[in-house]
Formats: sequence, C-alpha cells, structure tokens
Amino acid sequence: MNKYDLLICGGGTAGVAAGYISAKLGLKTIIIEKNIHLGGTITSALVMPAMKSNTLGINCEFLTDFASKLKEYGGQATYCDGNIGWFNPELAKIALDDMLESVGCNVLYNSEVVNAITDNKHIKTACITSKMLSLYIDSSYFLDTTGDGNFSAILKNKILENNSLRQPLTLRFHISGIDLKKFSDWIINFDKDRNVTTSCIIDGNIHLSTACTWDEDKNWALWPVFKKGIENGEITEEDASYFQLFTIPGMQGTVSLNCPRVLLDNDIDPLNPTAVSKALIKARKQIWRLYLFLKRNFPGFENSYISNIADMIGVRESRRVRGKKIYTKDNILKGENIQNPVLHADYPIDIHSYKKNESTLEMPVKGYELPFECLEASDYDNLFIAGRNVSSDFSAQAALRVQTSCFSMGEAVARHVRKLIKN
Repeated sequence: MNKYDLLICGGGTAGVAAGYISAKLGLKTIIIEKNIHLGGTITSALVMPAMKSNTLGINCEFLTDFASKLKEYGGQATYCDGNIGWFNPELAKIALDDMLESVGCNVLYNSEVVNAITDNKHIKTACITSKMLSLYIDSSYFLDTTGDGNFSAILKNKILENNSLRQPLTLRFHISGIDLKKFSDWIINFDKDRNVTTSCIIDGNIHLSTACTWDEDKNWALWPVFKKGIENGEITEEDASYFQLFTIPGMQGTVSLNCPRVLLDNDIDPLNPTAVSKALIKARKQIWRLYLFLKRNFPGFENSYISNIADMIGVRESRRVRGKKIYTKDNILKGENIQNPVLHADYPIDIHSYKKNESTLEMPVKGYELPFECLEASDYDNLFIAGRNVSSDFSAQAALRVQTSCFSMGEAVARHVRKLIKN
C-alpha cells in the first residue's frame, strides 16, 4: 500500500479542516472516520452556529471555503452580528464531501484506528478496522482529531488530568413546522435585551436567536415562562437549566435547540458508555417534555413537530492530550501575542456547570493566541493533536473548544506537515 503524508484520525471539525488544507497543499492525505459523514459536532451533534470569535484571519482558509461552499447549497447565512458560521448541519454533510473530493483527500468511512505499529517515539503504521475488515496504513505523520483523544490513548501518550471537573453533556434537537413570523414578532417584543434575543432578515428569510438559563446572575426575560412550566409540572427544573435556540439556514420554519443539559448524577463521565447510555435515554425524555412545553407556551409553535434529534451527544471536554506545551487559563487571560500562532481568538472561558449559578463566562482582557507546541504530542515525534483534545488545562480548553478555533488548529497542523514534507 502506498504511504500517506498525513493520516487523520477523526473527520470532525479539526480533522476535516486538516484534511482539506493538507490535500489542497498537495499532500497525500487520508481521513479515518467512524461515522458515515464528516463534520463531527457540526453534523452529528447538530451544533450550530459556530460561536463568533475574532480570528484575525489566522488559519481560516478552511472556514472561508466551507462557508462559501455551504452558501452554494443554500446552507449558510451571515448573521446580523457578522457571524458567518450559521451552518445547516444536513447540507454540511454534502458540502464537506464536495470539498474533500475537490482537493483529492481520501476518506474512509465506518472505520476506526484501533492500534499502531511504532518504533520508539515514531509511529509507522496505523491499524484500521472497518466492519469485518482490518487493514494497515503507513504514513509519515499522524493527527489525532478524535475529540476524546482516542488514538493518543491507544498509543499511551500522556493524558492530562481532568482535575475532577466536568461539564454537562447536551443532546441537541430540531423543531420544525414553526410560524417564524409569529414567533419572531412575539419574542422580540417579549424580550427587549438585544444581547440575548435578536432577529433579522437574511436573504429574505427570518433568522433569530434567544436564550434563558436557571442562573440568577442575569434577568432572563423568558425565565417566568419556564418557571410557570416547572410549577405546572410541564417541565422539570433540570429541563430549564439551559435553553438556547437558533434558526437554521435552508430550513425555514425550523429551529435548532442547544439543550437539554443532562445533569444525571451531577457528574457524567463522557468516556463511560454506561453513564452516557443513561444520559441519552434521559435526554430524549427531556426533549419530549421541552417540545410539548414550547408547543403550549411559545406563539408560533402550535403546529410544530420534532424533526431531528442529534445522533451524537454533545461533549464539551473528555480527554486532553499532553503536548510539548500546556496552554493555561493564565495564557488566555494575559492575551500574549506570539510569533506564528496557530490561531487568534477572543471567545471567553465558557464553563457550563451541573449546579445553579456556578457556570462561568470569563472574558479575556484581549484576544489570545495558541502556540504550535500545544498541537505536538509529548511522547511521539510524528503525532499531532487538534480540536477539543488540545494540550491545555481545563479552563483554557473551555475557550479553545469552539468550532472556529478547532478549524484553525487542524489547518495549522496541515500547513506544518507541508513544511516538514517539503524540507
């Protein structure tokens, strides 16, 4: 079998960006993806929009090309705050296939890396399983973009302690059949806080966003509605712990809900299949209660229906792989400028909590930049890491985990490997 320049384990946000840029730069590239489509959280977990962050255009070629390609399919919108990351999860599956095929990146679906052949600190071959088939693929460089750091764990690269801290899981879903004009008119009048609730016309279609949580640090306009629902037994307090809603480009009459939070046992290990299975069952019950509550209480939802439930639970943090450098909360807050950064961002330290009034949103003093050493695995000379398994402490990861930063990490690895191959 021919040897690849870069083998990417996982075709999610960081992995697909790395694969696209790597192949576009002329490298022989392959993505090993366990699902039947690319995109990870964007597609499988229905995570949209990409949170807005000031990237300064650093390692953003993939983001720009992806937004343009999705626009061709009618699946992208630039929101009224200038955020280009309003993506359609279903059309993203098609657009990403199109993009990867156009640059000649190989993709192996329904497959996972389960082992590797190594020589001291050097990885030579990855062992892949796909259904009943096993195969071995040689590569010069390897990238772990599995989110959970699975490939790094298999290789026994050092994993950073999780400090006994975890963030709750979320199972997102879509509701369709909504009269968006009726809902938009009501919510804009009901909630006057434009830092929370906004609505605008984009390409002739209504797009909007609103939110509410059980935390008492903000005067949420919608909280009395949720509180009444709790008192009436329509929903539980846990169901109302976090609520966020967005419209979706190319899906008129449909909204994406960034909820429910799953607070099972107040501490769910996302790497424990038994715990996650219980969380999924509980989350789907929560979705049904929330849907009925919205149908009864939100004008415009009277004829609505559940049209999609994510087939991947949203995990904010699991394993973080140890790199040659560990990025910290202090690095975020100091906002140090560095030479040749992986990315520039100003997204806050966003830590969701299992407990009321304990979630944090800590804004950096200014933008921050990530050094490449955080993407170089500590124990191997040809292994890189990118995405939410980045080498960072718990708090820094809570800022770095957003899609725009993950795109840039994957892109940075591709550009670095290109330089190594060229030299």
